[in-house]
Amino acid sequence: MSARVALVTGGTGGIGTAIVRRLAKMGYKVATNYRNEEKTKTWHNKLKGEGIDVLTVKGDVSDPESCKAMVHEVEQKLGPIDVLINNAGITRDTTFHKMSYQQWTDVINTNLNACFNVTRQVIDGMRNRKWGRIVQISSINGQKGQYGQANYAAAKAGMHGFTISLAQENAKFGITVNTVSPGYIGTDMVMAVPEEVRAKIVAQIPVGRLGEPDEIAYAVAFFLDDKAAWCTGANLAINGGHYMGW
Repeated sequence: MSARVALVTGGTGGIGTAIVRRLAKMGYKVATNYRNEEKTKTWHNKLKGEGIDVLTVKGDVSDPESCKAMVHEVEQKLGPIDVLINNAGITRDTTFHKMSYQQWTDVINTNLNACFNVTRQVIDGMRNRKWGRIVQISSINGQKGQYGQANYAAAKAGMHGFTISLAQENAKFGITVNTVSPGYIGTDMVMAVPEEVRAKIVAQIPVGRLGEPDEIAYAVAFFLDDKAAWCTGANLAINGGHYMGW
């Protein structure tokens, strides 16, 4: 069997990079989208130095037409997309009574509407081929909420609602759809937070530390295996015990 093709949106970020690395090392042909060409070039060269070759394609996940062109380019260059990781995400944090419509829609469009925009372009092919894996990267804050993140929490909670509906519709076609909800991970973004603030976060985590991006990538890889074919509609919360809801 030839190598399967995986598209990871937002693959140049901290968690995205870990997912890209792991999938490439597992033998997948991996693609990711980008918006900033210079930043992506540096990122791409770094991975190439590690022996990992990733196809980078210009694409804005918040724009349906851009997603259509992006998926078309990936499939032209690598082949049909078998695996989709909806990982792209942004924050525009502020308390709701101060939140602008733009701050709301920016986050909803990039974090939630993107799931429709990208998945809609690959789902028919997966159904025709009777195999597919789709994983949403949600968040602990989509489960428990977070002060100053009404937009982000709503989008991340919506991602799992999308998962469980899509899982029901596509189970008979050999397609599984699942969610991974990371807690606080030691990405560049989190490590840029003042040390005293990070210390307060870590104090709430029973395991006593931030998570590592590769721990999230490991969870994603679990859902992709053929042996995980009976696991669909699940939400795997990986947060060091920070939130233990059902």
